[in-house]
Amino acid sequence: MAGLRPVTRLVVAAGQAVPVPGDVAANVARAADLARQAAARGARLLVLPEAFLTGYDPAAFAPDALAAAPHEGDLAGAWAEPLRTAAGETGVSVLVCTPLRRAEGTTLTLLLVSPDGSVEAVYDKQHVDRSEAEWFRAGGPGTAVLEVDGVRLGLAVCYDSRFPEHAAAAAAAGADAYVVSAAYLEGSTLGRDVALPARALDNGVYVVVAGALGACGGVPLTGGSAVLDPEGRRIAGVADDDGAMALAVLDTEVLAEVRARQTMAADRLLPASGDGAA
Repeated sequence: MAGLRPVTRLVVAAGQAVPVPGDVAANVARAADLARQAAARGARLLVLPEAFLTGYDPAAFAPDALAAAPHEGDLAGAWAEPLRTAAGETGVSVLVCTPLRRAEGTTLTLLLVSPDGSVEAVYDKQHVDRSEAEWFRAGGPGTAVLEVDGVRLGLAVCYDSRFPEHAAAAAAAGADAYVVSAAYLEGSTLGRDVALPARALDNGVYVVVAGALGACGGVPLTGGSAVLDPEGRRIAGVADDDGAMALAVLDTEVLAEVRARQTMAADRLLPASGDGAA
């Protein structure tokens, strides 16, 4: 029937690994290895945790350490070559989070490394936690939705996902999945275990979360990478294993069926974002 969207399926991998704090080259190499592992398991998209290229740790965020982080003017430079090669050889797109040095300050940014060799800064974390404000500035307003193999992905970095309107805006912009690059410290996983299922159910979207491993200031990071279905059920997940991946199929036919039954997103009376709100 004319006007109906074709059924599309995307195999996604939410990956996690212990990074080497401050060693961008080592972490790029690990990301490339994970991309190859994801491809071997049939994935077309790999999502990696928050600040994976430096490690999520205050020591890696100090000014002298951040000097080694990628710069906005050199996104496809030599530092990225191992990951660009892996994406090109496998056909896997990679979403990897990094501190990104910019003229106006450093952001926590999602980079999209595509099989064609391009590297794009596709989203800057908007809700910078107060503990991060010493090192990072918040990204500008707006909703980031990109498409991989016909599936539309709304983007978030960790604390963004605690705000219901952020996911709602992504869904209103056409997202099929809400993709979260995150770092959850031991003792503070409610944002993953409670908020993310709610983001899925309220908006009728898949949720993909990649959780950091290692330690932040000596406090363990918990991993917990997972994929949730559009009703908030976990359909794939891992614990805190180094190198583990949660793989699942994002299926637009399933989305359509769920949205026909669960109509909360369509019935929402308030705007999906703060724009225009009183």
